[in-house]
Formats: sequence, C-alpha cells, structure tokens
Amino acid sequence: MKNISKLLACFFVLGIVGNSCSDLEDINDNPRDITQEQLEVDFQQVGSKYKPIFESIYQYTPAWSYQLQQNLNADVYSGYMTNPRPFVAGANNTTYNLVSGWNDFIWSVPYNNVMNNVKTISDLTENDFPTLYATALILKVEAMHRVSDVFGPIIYTSFGDLENVGEYDSQQEAYDAFFTDLDIAVENLMADIDSERFTAFDLSYGGNYRQWVKAANSLRLRLAIRISKVDPVKAKLEGEKALAQPLGLMVTNDDSFFVNSSLSHPLATIDNSWGDIRMNASMESILTGYNDARISSYFDESIDYAGEHKGIRNGLPLLPGYEDELAQKADYIGFSTLNESVKTPSVQLMTAAEVYFLKAEAALRGWTGAGDAQSNYEQGIITSFDQRGASGAATYIADNTSTPADYVDPVTPSNNIAALSNVTVAWNAGDTNEVKLEKIITQKWIAMFPEGQEAWSEFRRTGYPRIFPVVSNQSAGAIDTDIQIRRIPFVDSELSTNATGVANAVSLLGGPDNGGTRVWWDTGGPNF
Repeated sequence: MKNISKLLACFFVLGIVGNSCSDLEDINDNPRDITQEQLEVDFQQVGSKYKPIFESIYQYTPAWSYQLQQNLNADVYSGYMTNPRPFVAGANNTTYNLVSGWNDFIWSVPYNNVMNNVKTISDLTENDFPTLYATALILKVEAMHRVSDVFGPIIYTSFGDLENVGEYDSQQEAYDAFFTDLDIAVENLMADIDSERFTAFDLSYGGNYRQWVKAANSLRLRLAIRISKVDPVKAKLEGEKALAQPLGLMVTNDDSFFVNSSLSHPLATIDNSWGDIRMNASMESILTGYNDARISSYFDESIDYAGEHKGIRNGLPLLPGYEDELAQKADYIGFSTLNESVKTPSVQLMTAAEVYFLKAEAALRGWTGAGDAQSNYEQGIITSFDQRGASGAATYIADNTSTPADYVDPVTPSNNIAALSNVTVAWNAGDTNEVKLEKIITQKWIAMFPEGQEAWSEFRRTGYPRIFPVVSNQSAGAIDTDIQIRRIPFVDSELSTNATGVANAVSLLGGPDNGGTRVWWDTGGPNF
C-alpha cells in the first residue's frame, strides 16, 4: 500500500515536478547495493567469482573443510602426514574404514565453489573476454583433475548442461577434455598476451599472462606424464606439445604456481590449534635416511624426543592399553609438527622443481624436447633446495651411499618397520630405467611437499616412493594392505541425488565402487 500511495502521488504532481518520479523502479532499492552497471565498470561481475575458485582448489576456510577435503585422505595416503589421534576410535579414513560423510567434501567443495563459478565466468567471458575465460579454464583443470584422480569418472563436460544433468565422463574422457581446455586457454592467452585485464583478480601471478601460459604448459606436462602408462601415444603427443610451446614451462621458483590469499593456511589450525596432524613415518624414514637438509623447513624436531624428527605410522587403530583416543593422542602429539614455513597463506599447487622431475621422466620415455634425464633430475633437486632455503645440494646430489632409514616407534615398538627401499640419491647412468624412475619420483615426492594430492596420485601411478603400509586395515578386504588405497568411493550426496549417473560411473570405473579399485591411469602394470 505504501508504494501504491507514492505512485498515485507522483501521477498527481506529474505536471508540476516533471521528472521527479522518473526513478520509480528504484524506490525500494537499498542505496548501499552495488548495481550491475557498477559491477561491470571494473569487471567485478566476473572478477568476484575468481577468489572462491582460487581458495577452493583446496579450501582455506573453515579449516575442518580442508581437513576432510584433503588432509585426512591424500595428505595421509601420500606418506606426508599422519593424525596422532585415532579418530572414531581408530575406525576412519586412515585405517581404510572410509567415512562417507568426510569424503563428501572432496566432491562438494570443488563443484560448489569451482565449477559453479567457472560456469558463471565462462558464460560472461567466453565470447567477449577470451583471456578471462582462459584463466578460468586453467583453474578449472587444476581443480578438477584432482577430483578425477580421487574418484575416477567425474561430471565435467556435461556440467551445467540441462539436457545431460548428472552425466559422468569416464576418466579418459575427462582427461581428453582437460587437454582441450588447456588448448583453448593457451590459444586465447597467446592472442592477447600483454593484456592486464586479470591483474586485479589474480591471486597467483599478478595478472601476468605469460606466467599463466607457463603454468598451463606445465600442467599439461603433469597430466601427460600421468597417463603415460595407460595411453602412451596420447601422453607423448600432449607432453611434446607442452615441451615445444614457445613460452615454455616453469623454470625458476618465481614461476611456481601458488595461491596467495589473505586467509590463514588451514594446516596452521589443524597442526597448531588442534594438534590433529604430525609428520608421517615415511617422511621420517626417507628424509632422515638421506640426511636431507630440507627436513627442517618441513618439520620441527619432536618436543618429546630432543634433537630428532619423529613421524607416526599411518593407519593407527586405537591401540591396546588406551582407554580412549585422546589418551593415545597425548602420547603421539609430541612428535614432529609442521614447520611454520609450510603454513603460510601462499598455498603451493605446482613448483618448478616438480616440472624438472616431469621432464626427467619424459626424457626416460624418449619424448622430444625433454632434454637429459640426469640434468633435469639434478636441477629438480637444486631448485627444490633453493625453494626451501636449504644448503648442501651438491653434496646431496653426489651421495651414493645414504638410503632410507628403518622406522622406530618409541611409543609402540610393534609399529617398528624396516625401510622399504635401498635406492640412493646419486644418479647412476648404468641403472635400469626402473631404478632411475624410483629416484626421480622419490625426489619429486620430497620436493612437492606438502601437496599431498599430487604425491598420492604419483605413488599410485608408479609405486614410488615406497610408503609404509597402514598398521590397521579396516576395509573388510576391499583394500589390499600392501597395494594400499587406490581411490575414494562415490559420495552419499551423489548416490542420493544422482543414482543413475553414479551407476553409469561405476560401469565406467570397471570395478566395484570401493577404495581398492584402480582409476583409469593406475594400471598396476610395469612402468616401462
């Protein structure tokens, strides 16, 4: 009634006051609201969508979301970290008693915060602002290859297609689409390489499109290496395309792909405030065995065992003699915490060191443009040492005697285990390609820390490094203790809302929907 009265009043005085009621449609508008026209002046209608994408490749906040999205699965399965507390009385993801409610975050965060926002950006920019579209595609591939590497088939090419809602791609189809999206992105960026349109929204490279092309090329090489066993022809084609692109790959640590947020790193909360994550026994074995100077930039010495870096075996149940999980946590919480340098707001997604190790493997596989395997391997180590501010890289590279160390649990001696590998650091041209690959992947694993998702994927693809198996396997036979977990089952939210799509996805998977079934690129066969 109030607005109708105002409208009548305006009609009554129309001849006297002229245009005083020309903005009737704004009567109920909040003067504090930003109009669409105002948003479009500085591209905020597009730019505002990037921040949640950057901060949800893995989610910054709340910290427990990242804990469920990655920390209590990939960060642990990779051999990087372990929880000192046996959650759910020891029956949890780390003991292969997979908690579906936890795992839903691996799926929901990237779909809600990445795919939805990329779809909006794409609709607004694909035709008129191709470079903005390009960066969204690169972020999309970076986020969603991780999701596919966890589950296998994913919803990708049909996302946002109302006629094919919920339709899964096989992992092979998804990877083909990743490569296509990278093609479009690089082409668009190269056509307007000096544009500064993205500067205000870029949390990685400050709007430098040349750096984005290097990131796209490096990501392409990562994905090409990932499929090198299952589809060597396609892998070689895509890998050589990355190696030949004129702007090249990541070369220095300044090229590395980080997300620079104003938010705190979630590991700071999980490690410091909650005491829910500590060094993994596999990290202790390999880093201390190699006398690796990077260890002090990754982990602090144990407060309970002075002068030592102490890790915890993965997959601890609620051990005999403990009345509850908090009592057991109290005996392990004094093991090595994460170093503060790991917990900066700059979240690492891909480093120049990783790229040198990718090139080293590409050289082993005979890909044109990869260079020399030994030179790339050694430069990867040097670049990683530089990134971490560690000294002694030359001595480390020449070490042909040190090997991973046996693990000793000072709290529970039954968890003691002998080292699983005897490879040294020094390159030996006379070694088989298999031994050379073990060295490459082991050093890449060290250099990629703390990015557990990529480390877990490479462990599954190659079997390296040799990670200690879980102490307690509560999968009821679905997961082999020695082979270790291969994937995460499809989540309850999909099962309840997209049962037909999931059923088709399982048929594409080629095995039961459990943690023991391998994804497409995880062949289980020889590396060469």
